[in-house]
This record gives sequence, C-alpha cells and structure tokens, in this order.
Amino acid sequence: MRVLLDTHVLLWWLKADKRLSKEAEAIIKDPSNAIFVSAASVWEIAIKAALGQIEVDPAAVTEAIAPSGFTELPVTGKHAAEISKLPPHHRDPFDRMLVAQSLLEPMRLLTSDRTLAQYGEMVLLV
Repeated sequence: MRVLLDTHVLLWWLKADKRLSKEAEAIIKDPSNAIFVSAASVWEIAIKAALGQIEVDPAAVTEAIAPSGFTELPVTGKHAAEISKLPPHHRDPFDRMLVAQSLLEPMRLLTSDRTLAQYGEMVLLV
C-alpha cells in the first residue's frame, strides 16, 4: 500500500512520540508499504517553526525523510488544482493539499485528524 503521512504523524514518528498509535506505527513499519512525505508537510513545519508555534528544525526533518525509509512527494500544479474540487470539510490548506495528493497519486493518507476522514476511504484514521 502507498501511504502519505499527515504532518503530525510524521513529527510523531521522527520524535518517537507516544501519541503515535500502535496501528500507525505498524503501518509505517510494514515493509510492504511505501511511505511518502509531502513537501507540503515540510512547508507547514517551516512556517509553524518560523512563527514559534513548534520547535522543529525543518531542515532536520527534510534530512530525516530518506534515512527513515520514506520518499519525498513534491507538490505539483495538478495537486494544487485538485484542491478546488474538494468539498470544504477541512479549511487547513496544508491538510487539503495532502488530501488532493492522496487522491491523485493515489495513496492512503495516514492521520489522526477525524475531520479528514470525511474525505472518504482514502483516509486511514489511526
């Protein structure tokens, strides 16, 4: 299965945070799954770090993607255009980008955000 990590799931994984569920951990560790991290997540982390909302080094996150066995997913114009087709279940632009990427690539979006589950079965709520 192809899996796109939501930003908070990525951060929890990198920090070995206890908020990461056992189910999410099992999905990420399963060698039959291809795990992706969106450039939009790095962008979100960079903005929140610059605003002092989180204490994370975005460069360190970027450097940790490949060693974690993950593949970076760039943001494309097609991804951005797909956002206009999404129902307004979620207002966060970064989450909407992740949903659009999940739909187009296709892949499952691994998240604990219940609001995102409204976008359908491509969302893996853990």
